[in-house]
Amino acid sequence: MGTKRARQKQEELFYASERAEAPGHPFYEQLNGVLDDAGFDKFCEEQCRDFYHTKLGRPSLAPGVYFRLLLIGFFEGIGSERGIGWRVADSLSLRRFLNYGLDEATPDHVTISRTRRLLDEATHQAVFTFVLTEVARRGMLKGKTIGIDATSLEANAAMRSIVRRDTGESYMEYVRRLAAEAGLDGADDDAVRRMDRKRKKKTSNDEWVNPHDPEAEVTKMKDGTTHMAYKAEQAVDLDTGVIVAITTHGGATGDSESVQETLPAAGLAVAEQIDTPTAQGSYKVHEQGLREVVTDKGCAKWSPTRVITAAWAWRR
Repeated sequence: MGTKRARQKQEELFYASERAEAPGHPFYEQLNGVLDDAGFDKFCEEQCRDFYHTKLGRPSLAPGVYFRLLLIGFFEGIGSERGIGWRVADSLSLRRFLNYGLDEATPDHVTISRTRRLLDEATHQAVFTFVLTEVARRGMLKGKTIGIDATSLEANAAMRSIVRRDTGESYMEYVRRLAAEAGLDGADDDAVRRMDRKRKKKTSNDEWVNPHDPEAEVTKMKDGTTHMAYKAEQAVDLDTGVIVAITTHGGATGDSESVQETLPAAGLAVAEQIDTPTAQGSYKVHEQGLREVVTDKGCAKWSPTRVITAAWAWRR
């Protein structure tokens, strides 16, 4: 497993030519200072040690670097591993943030993707909780009032690859069979398409699945298009903007259903930080934990009693 210590290097004694140097970005310089003071790299390496062989293989992506890459994607608003790789390769300040020299190749999207698939969900959650604890120690978490909202994320799965759950037929095979049963020529593409346009509720998730990504669901996106998608729901501290919990669901999951998982997760995350002192020794997290929840109209069917019950479910 690659570690931060193994990547520390001595600067060259002689420079054969002038080399471009740029000051680090103030935000990332301060962030690195905070992470170093908290022992972020050591914690990540301890959490990830079981996923790496001690002898075999070439040096891998250090866990601290991997999780910093995820932070870059969040802060820079980059939604893909390929985009993160490109951004890091082009930025001198981000190279400094990751401790990569000008003569070193930065991680590409393949390395980032393989590392992400290597580490399990529990490890990612442990690092998330570590960061949330550091946020609470700096008095940046209140936890009394949270807002919950969701967004649809297109899955890496094509609609044209879906198959019937019962028969395993592809979409076109199924439609051609329906056309033949209706007395049409199944080999006539124009006739098949005309018949298909007149059908209602063509791709129910109860009947169709993508074999390459069974957990993704057929979802109508905000722009009106239909894709295989997931739904990510975030719980945010409205006083400070800190994300306290994230849950993922199939893209077609309704808000009134997904919030039943996100709300208790947020309540538990806040409750775990109630006794976290700040550097001054005072406690900033609300002593009674989560008390108020703000949602959009998608949760309008929830009664006040149901909201309170779910919000306090973590106490049981």
